[in-house]
Amino acid sequence: MSDEVNTMNDAEKSVDPGPSLSEQLQAALLERDQFKDKWTRALADHDNYRRRVMREMDEDRKYAALPLLKTLLPAFDGLDRAVLAAAQTNNADELIGGVQLTIKQLEASLNGFGAKSIVALGQPFDPNLHEAISQAESADDPPMTVLHDVERGYMLHDRVVRPSKVVVSTKMPQGEQ
Repeated sequence: MSDEVNTMNDAEKSVDPGPSLSEQLQAALLERDQFKDKWTRALADHDNYRRRVMREMDEDRKYAALPLLKTLLPAFDGLDRAVLAAAQTNNADELIGGVQLTIKQLEASLNGFGAKSIVALGQPFDPNLHEAISQAESADDPPMTVLHDVERGYMLHDRVVRPSKVVVSTKMPQGEQ
C-alpha cells in the first residue's frame, strides 16, 4: 500500500497545474490589445484606401473627356484652316470642301467612341429614333416616311443620345393626287 501512496504522490507531483487565473487573464488582455491594435490599423488602412479610391475616381471623372477632346481637336483645326483659306481666296467652294472634310473627320472621331448618326432620310418614322417637327404632303412617299432630316440624331452604342429631328410625309388630299 505504501507503494500506491508513493505512486499517487509522484503522479500528483508530475501534474503541472498550468498558469494561474491571473496569468491567464493577463494573456487574454494582451491578446485582446493585439487584436484591437490590428483592427484599428486595418480600419485606418481601409479608410485611407477609400479616400484614395474616391480621389482617383474624382480625377477620372474630371478628365474623362480628355480622349474625346484630343480626338476632336484636329477637326476644329480643320475648320480654322477652311475658314482661313476661304477668307484669303474669297472662294466659297474651298470653304464648303473644307467643312465637308471636317464633318467626315468629326464623324470618324465620334464613331471611334461608339457614337453613330441615325439614318433617317427615307426611313419609316420611328418615335424611338426620330422627333417629328413638321409634316409635309407627298405623293411619292407613303405616309409617315421621313422626307427631310433637319437635325441629325446620334446613338451611343444602343442608346439614343439625341433623336433626329425630321419632317414626316402625310397623304396628299384625294383631289390633288
